[in-house]
Amino acid sequence: MNSSAQTLTPAASVDFSRLTETPEFTLLLDTIRARKSEIHEKRHVPRDIVKLMKDARIFRSSTPLKFGGDCLPAHHFLKMVDKIGEVDGSAAWVAAFGSANTYIAALPDEAQQVIYASGPDQVFAGGMYPLQKAERLDGGWKVSGQWKFASGCKGADWIGVGLLGAGHAAGSDSSGAPVVKMAVAPAAEVEIIENWDVMGMQGSGSFDTTVKDKFYSDAWTFERGAQGIYDDPIYRYPALAYQAQVHAACNLGLARAALDLAASMSGAAKIMPGATSLAERGYFKSGLADGEAKLRSARAFFYEMAEQGWDELLVDGKVSEKTTNLMRLSASHAARAGGETVEICFRIVGMGAVMESHPMQRYLRDSYVVRQHAALNDATFENAGTLLAGLPAPAGFP
Repeated sequence: MNSSAQTLTPAASVDFSRLTETPEFTLLLDTIRARKSEIHEKRHVPRDIVKLMKDARIFRSSTPLKFGGDCLPAHHFLKMVDKIGEVDGSAAWVAAFGSANTYIAALPDEAQQVIYASGPDQVFAGGMYPLQKAERLDGGWKVSGQWKFASGCKGADWIGVGLLGAGHAAGSDSSGAPVVKMAVAPAAEVEIIENWDVMGMQGSGSFDTTVKDKFYSDAWTFERGAQGIYDDPIYRYPALAYQAQVHAACNLGLARAALDLAASMSGAAKIMPGATSLAERGYFKSGLADGEAKLRSARAFFYEMAEQGWDELLVDGKVSEKTTNLMRLSASHAARAGGETVEICFRIVGMGAVMESHPMQRYLRDSYVVRQHAALNDATFENAGTLLAGLPAPAGFP
């Protein structure tokens, strides 16, 4: 548990639309900018930078109002992730998990009382898969196993793992089908295996986690996808769509950074004798314009649907299937268009971008990782098109 309680600022007094302009957020961006190489080399965001994320209200964004949280409207939180992505993709990926407390909002109140006892700025990380078979005991579950992709776990206060019960007595639903659960514990009780060796998002610290013969009481488990137990609107926002959006926002930031970098190189020194500068080359100018249009179009669709979903939620108490489908589509499109924009920038700036030390290298590699995420990959386009064609929704979608 985070041991340092903080003074709470009532959420009602916060201008959510200006969270990216606060001194705390500016300090966070400046620090990340100065320490990007350190984040990459360590393969995780250091805890002191996670603390700055807390100070900037990122990790109270989906904390219940009851515990001093902001329950931030989704589109305002997405802009925070987007802005961090302009500075560093891995830091944006970790910040995106400021949305993850929407998961643990499904825990019983007694558990959440413990989680937020020291303040609203609690960092949750979790790797659900591969699901590990759990043994049902009196009052809880015992499990051993190893899980993948616990992004941000090195800076987490709480870590979740995925359980699979076998048979009705072990926690199945009324049909006898096994129930998938997430179990939560203080981070100190979970071992982190530092095996994150990847081509992009190297600094996200998406390490494996493991426990052996660990007992989780029922108060610290919940069914995967269960809705938050409180009435704050964020817990009625479509969870899978939100997961897709927070990751897609990383690519919007990366694309903006790539365009700005490309534009700054327009007058770069000529390498070949007699060669023109980039700004004098037609393909550079048209590529820059193409990328700018592609990114701005994707951002407009992305934020339009996030805002529409939130407005529907406040008026109707839920988000329609039609809007949720468009939220999923806009997120996948943002991830793809953002990645394509980075590719354009990589291509038009020339040979210098192939150097390992060139910033465009990391933008490119990070953007590919975003597009590989299960919530954003090519299957979502097919599923979204299925609904647009008036066919029944695929299982688990949108």
